[in-house]
Amino acid sequence: MANLRTRLFQSYARLRRPMTLGVRAAVENAEGHVCLVRHTYVKGWYMPGGGIERGEPAIEALRRELMEEGGIRLTGTPLLIGFYSNHHVFRNDHVLLYRIPHGTWDETRATSIGEIAETAWVDPLSPPDGATPGTRQRLAELYGDQGACPYWAARTI
Repeated sequence: MANLRTRLFQSYARLRRPMTLGVRAAVENAEGHVCLVRHTYVKGWYMPGGGIERGEPAIEALRRELMEEGGIRLTGTPLLIGFYSNHHVFRNDHVLLYRIPHGTWDETRATSIGEIAETAWVDPLSPPDGATPGTRQRLAELYGDQGACPYWAARTI
């Protein structure tokens, strides 16, 4: 049922917005771990983030999504890491990736109800089973020795 719901939402989004744009963030804590979330409607572990709404600046979408999904309130300026093509999801989908170092955010209560099944702080070089290929790719680039790729999820990981 969740897969059908996801497909219907994606079809609607594609008709409503022929180009889709989203944000994701590598939020770091004092121990050097990053926050990952698991949604209720799709499988896998992801960095927190989501779609940018029509007329919404990317930074505001990032603020909103972090509060909704992780209870993370920005107190400083996030670092823009890259702009990636996510064409295996939508033909014209793109993702902006930000890095949010420890000390530039505060923890608060997440505002989303029913969207997030679980959050976890994980070693970025050892993501949990079920981490999506895009999540693994970005973590390997940011924290490991993986070379940069312009696609959100290269087929090699």
